Formats: sequence, C-alpha cells, structure tokens
Amino acid sequence: MEEHPNAVLVRQALDAFNRGEIQQFADMVADDVEWHQIGDPNLVHGKQALAASMPGEGAVDWEITADVHDVIANDDHTIALVNATGRRGGRTFEYRTAEIMHIRDGKITERWAFSDDTTAIAEFFA
Repeated sequence: MEEHPNAVLVRQALDAFNRGEIQQFADMVADDVEWHQIGDPNLVHGKQALAASMPGEGAVDWEITADVHDVIANDDHTIALVNATGRRGGRTFEYRTAEIMHIRDGKITERWAFSDDTTAIAEFFA
C-alpha cells in the first residue's frame, strides 16, 4: 500500500532535519506556519520568526536526532511518532514525541509536539 503524501512529506522533513539540511526542511514549511514548541507557551508565527527562533550554527552545545517510529496521515493532519535522541556534553538523553502537524498544499502549516517527559527535556536542553 502506498503511503499518504502527507506522511511522505513529514518523513522527508524529519530526514532533512536529521541531515542538517535546514533549507530543505524550510522548503516544506508554509510561510505562515504556526509552530508550537514542547513546553513553551509562546506560539511562533511565520517561517521567518521560526528561523529567527532557532539557534544559529555553533550557537548550541547539543544535537537532536529524530528516529521516526511511525507516521499516520490523512488529507489534513499528520502525526509522526518519534524516538528522539539528544546529545550534550558527552551525555545522551532519549525521549519520545508525537509531532502533530496540519498540512495544506504540500506544506506544514501548523505543528505541535508532545512528549513523554517535558520537564526532563527542558532540563536536558536548558
């Protein structure tokens, strides 16, 4: 069975993220995206604001890899179940997220992420 195009899009976006291909990732995000971060009550609105909210190259001492467990999609919504691994200062931290996205015209228009331990994630990356 062929995978839904929105599932393919999200898999490609997460693969681009893992490879550090930020422009390829950004190409899959709508200009007016609404981005909700884990544990952050502030909504980031727009692709430019999202880019500005991300630390620049060399600005962080950590990295994250997203291993996609499964993706469920229909014409409007996509949920990616992700096993994430954070690395920082010789330490490794593993956690799970559900990446929930609205998709329109082949672009991610809204994203929420929910985790199994928001407090531990915030502490690890603080």
